[in-house]
Amino acid sequence: MGNEAHCRVELGDESADAKALLETDELIVRGALRAKIPFRDAQDVAASDGVLSFRWSGRTVRLHLGSDAEKWAGKIRNPKSVADKLGLKPGQLISVAGALDTAFLGEREFSRRLQPDSDIIFFAANARQELARLSELRKSLAPNGAIWVIRPKGNSAISEADVMAAGKAAGLVDVKVVRFSETHTAEKLVIPVAARA
Repeated sequence: MGNEAHCRVELGDESADAKALLETDELIVRGALRAKIPFRDAQDVAASDGVLSFRWSGRTVRLHLGSDAEKWAGKIRNPKSVADKLGLKPGQLISVAGALDTAFLGEREFSRRLQPDSDIIFFAANARQELARLSELRKSLAPNGAIWVIRPKGNSAISEADVMAAGKAAGLVDVKVVRFSETHTAEKLVIPVAARA
């Protein structure tokens, strides 16, 4: 099942078969019943006998997930931080390019100047023209490092296709996309394995 399930959903007094999606920080129910439930609003999250249950907006919510119920309960109770989603680890050399709120880095050390052999480069880009910098950023990247392009969601000035094309032109490949915030998406670019020194 993973993070998607077709299951029986009980939402207050209503009950129906529906599709449930466990996203990064919210649970989405689609079908005969519909709901978008932020993890932070789910109370008394528990799993028992294959059923995930919690309180939300004064109602009891129950999802009949079988063996995945406990896993989903754990993810709702302890959602990944942005740093976890981005794969940050202690001791990495981190560079930041562009105007980016670095609160997600917590206490980690980073440089606003590009450092040679950076393990991770966070690059804030708001328009496709800015993506031309990827070639320059690649020169400061460790062979097995990653560039995370942080861009606004749903903005015609810069799209996922723009990032992929610019990455390819800079000799990089896209390998992952994560929800960075309510307003921004993060796309991970790396040097292809065959091109690493």
